[in-house]
Amino acid sequence: MIKKSKQNKLLLSSLAVEFDREEDGRWIAEIRKLPGVMAYGATKREALQRVYAVALRTLADGVEEGKMFNPVSRLFGYEVAGR
Repeated sequence: MIKKSKQNKLLLSSLAVEFDREEDGRWIAEIRKLPGVMAYGATKREALQRVYAVALRTLADGVEEGKMFNPVSRLFGYEVAGR
């Protein structure tokens, strides 16, 4: 079971998705706080799912390279083990 927390809400609100509709009817979703993270979909929902996938890949690549996007660090709690 996944617990909802204020931390998850912070991540979602800080990574707002913006939508636009192309002349051919396709939807494009973009997360401006993550440059280059955008995705097309036949429907708004499909564009949203795809942009989330691109955003997660982008964040994961950054973490592996040692860059820590602030809201991602809030997702993971950590403590020093006691003796």
